[in-house]
Amino acid sequence: MALVTGSSHGIGAAIATLFAHEGANVVIHGRDAAAMSAVTAGIRQAGGSAMQVAADVTRLADLEAMRVQVEHELGPVDLLVANAGGSPTRPGPLEQTSEEDWRAAVDGNLTATFLTIKCFLPGMKERKSGGIITMSSAAARRPHPGSPVPYAAAKAAIQILTQDLAAQVGPDGIRVNCLAPETILTERNKQQIPAAQQQALAGMHPLRRLGTPEDVARAALYLASDNAAWITGIVLDVAGGAVMV
Repeated sequence: MALVTGSSHGIGAAIATLFAHEGANVVIHGRDAAAMSAVTAGIRQAGGSAMQVAADVTRLADLEAMRVQVEHELGPVDLLVANAGGSPTRPGPLEQTSEEDWRAAVDGNLTATFLTIKCFLPGMKERKSGGIITMSSAAARRPHPGSPVPYAAAKAAIQILTQDLAAQVGPDGIRVNCLAPETILTERNKQQIPAAQQQALAGMHPLRRLGTPEDVARAALYLASDNAAWITGIVLDVAGGAVMV
């Protein structure tokens, strides 16, 4: 059974939908009840299995309540995709970044990932099996003066968190990997990025297009599958060649 946080929209919704298509029981998580219902309904209409839950991923008590609900209704979580996050700040000089914006970015990305894993990891260790996928960003993979610094710093921290955790829990039969998408044409980005800018951005990628949520979902499916059974602690760039490390 797979839990994908932040799966009411965009990349998370694509991951959850693909996992359900491949036969997983999926838990949809988010803050927008209508959007969660739409994703859940779409999965069920296609013959998949899904339930939806809400929780504030920056509060451990909320996450623990969600875990209890999920385990009561579907059983233990075998695969955790800690996808919830985002950038609450726009790019700008570091000295002009407010403390409030810094804390929002760190809490909404790094702290949320930490608490989500902390909540579900003990059960995986007890069962001696499990998979965890975290979400970074190309913003954390290459320095750029136009990056939103708090977001990039939080995402970079998620990468080392992933690798340190992979080293800790490998002996417990748990694999931990990280995805780092570049510009992805989610519904929101399609609306916010003008067509001419989308074309210009695509030209900066060797593959000459921007990514789709499904591109990231297929990478997540690979890391979750037995095809990646001997892979742990990696950061996989889903970037159309724009990031080569």
